[in-house]
Amino acid sequence: MGQSEETAKKSSKKDINSKVELVIKNRKHANDVFDILEYLQADKEKDVICAVNACNKLCCTLLERGDLFVGRLPNEEDLLTGNRSAEEKYSMFMRHRYNSCRDLLLDLIGHESYQVKESVLCTLMKFVSVEGKFPLLAVDWEEHYNFPRELLKAVVDRLLLEKEDMSLLISRFQEFLEMEDVRYYVMSSVCDSVGRVMERARGAVQPIYQNNVLTLISNISMPSQESELTNFLVKQAAKHEDWKAAKLKEHKRVFERMWLCFLKYKLPSNMYKKVLVILHESILPHMSKPTLMIDFLTAAYDVGGAISLLALNGLFVLIHEHNLDYPDFYKKLYNLLEPSVFHVKYRARFFHLANLFLSSSHLPVYLVAAFAKRLSRLALTAPPAALLMLLPFICNLIRRHPACRVLIHRPSASDEPCDDPYLMEEDDPAHCHALESSLWELQTLQKHFHPDVAKAAMAINNPLSEQEDDVSELLELSTYELFERGLQHSEKQAVPLEFEVATQLLQGSAGVLGAYFSLE
Repeated sequence: MGQSEETAKKSSKKDINSKVELVIKNRKHANDVFDILEYLQADKEKDVICAVNACNKLCCTLLERGDLFVGRLPNEEDLLTGNRSAEEKYSMFMRHRYNSCRDLLLDLIGHESYQVKESVLCTLMKFVSVEGKFPLLAVDWEEHYNFPRELLKAVVDRLLLEKEDMSLLISRFQEFLEMEDVRYYVMSSVCDSVGRVMERARGAVQPIYQNNVLTLISNISMPSQESELTNFLVKQAAKHEDWKAAKLKEHKRVFERMWLCFLKYKLPSNMYKKVLVILHESILPHMSKPTLMIDFLTAAYDVGGAISLLALNGLFVLIHEHNLDYPDFYKKLYNLLEPSVFHVKYRARFFHLANLFLSSSHLPVYLVAAFAKRLSRLALTAPPAALLMLLPFICNLIRRHPACRVLIHRPSASDEPCDDPYLMEEDDPAHCHALESSLWELQTLQKHFHPDVAKAAMAINNPLSEQEDDVSELLELSTYELFERGLQHSEKQAVPLEFEVATQLLQGSAGVLGAYFSLE
C-alpha cells in the first residue's frame, strides 16, 4: 500500500511538471493550465505543494517573457468578439489564468497544513517581486509607481484572518518586512484592514484578529535614517528618489497612522501589556506626534493592575521627552497605592518606576507629603520584606524635599491624643491634608516584631543625612530571602541566660520529692 502511494505521488508530480513544460514551450498546450490549476484543489498535501511550485515556475516564466496581457483586462466572454489577433487572445487568456491562479493561492493561505501555507506565501511574494519588474498595469508615476500593491494587500488580508491564529505564518512573513517597499505597503494595508474589520464589528473586541494584527505590526522594525532605505523588493528604473516608499518621512507617517488606527479600538486586556512593553522603545521614537498616544494610555490605565503602571510609564515618557501637559498624572499614580501593591509580582517594577516618577525636586510639597503619608499608612499592614524597601523609600522622599521634615518633627504630635487629619479615602492628594499630619506610623513600626524593620524605622529618630539610601537592591527582596538572611546570621557572643551555670539540675531529685511528701 505504501509503495503504491509513493508511485502515485511520483506520477502526480511528473504529470504536473510535464504539463508545465508543455505550456511553456508550446502555446497549443495552453489549455493544460486548467489541469495544473486543478491540482491546487487536490486532497493530498504533497500534490498541492507540487502544484504550487509548478504555478510558481509557470507564472513567473510567463510574466518574464511578456506573455500576459498588460492593461485593463476585458471580460473573458468578450475574447471571442471584436477584431483581436491570436496573439492578443492568447495573452488575455493566460492573464485570466494567472488571475485565477492568484485567487486559488490566496485561498490556500487558509489551508490546514502549514507546509502548504508557507509554500503559497513564498510563491505569492515571488509574484509580487516579478510583477514589480514586469508590471501588468500602467505605471502610476504619481504615487505607487509599478509596485503591485493590490496583490500584497490581498496577501496581508489573508494573514489577518478573524477566526484563525496566523502567528506562525506571520513570523515566516517577517523576512519580507525587512524590505522597505514591502514594509511601506504592508503598513498601509494594515490600516485599511483594521478600519474595515473593526468597523464591521462595531468596535467590539476581536481577540484572534487583533492578535494577528499585533503579531504582524510588532515585527516591523523602522529605519532611523533615510540613508538606511536601501533594501527594496522592487527596483524602480526611474524617479526612485520621488517614490513614497523610498522616503523616511512617508514611512513614519504611515507607521503612525497604522498604530493609531489599531490602538483606537478596545483591545483584549492581555494585549495592553504587550503594546505597553514595546511602546517607548519601538513605537514612540518613530512617531511624528507621540502625544497622540494619550487616548490609548488613558484607556490602558483604566484596565488596572500592572497595565495601569505601564500606562503611567508611557505617560511619563510623553511628559518628560515630548512636553505633554497631563496634570492628572500624579493623581493616577497616587490612586494606585493600595495594600495589594505589596503582594503582586510586579512590586519591584512598581516601586522602581514610582521612585523615578517622584525623583524630581520640583514637585509640590503637598504632593510629596501625600505620597509619604499614604505609604506610611500602608506600611502598617505591609509584610517585612516590603517594609525593608518601603521605609528607606519614604526617608528618601523627605530627603529630596526638606519642607516635608515637618512630618517627622512635629513637636505636638507626641504629646496630644492621636487625631490624624489625614484622609486615606481621599483620591486627590491635594485634599488629603497630609501636610497637617505626621508619620506616626513610622514610630509605631519601631516596635515591629522583626528586628531589621524596627531598626530601619528608627532612622527618623536621628537627623536624616543628605545622601539617599540605595533602594535598588531591596526592590526584589522576598520573604524567603529574609528568612535565609536570618538563618545565616551568627551571634558574635553567647546570649546570657543565667549568671550561674546549672550543672546538676536533676541531681538529688528523689530527696526533694521525699521532703515535699513529708510536709504533706
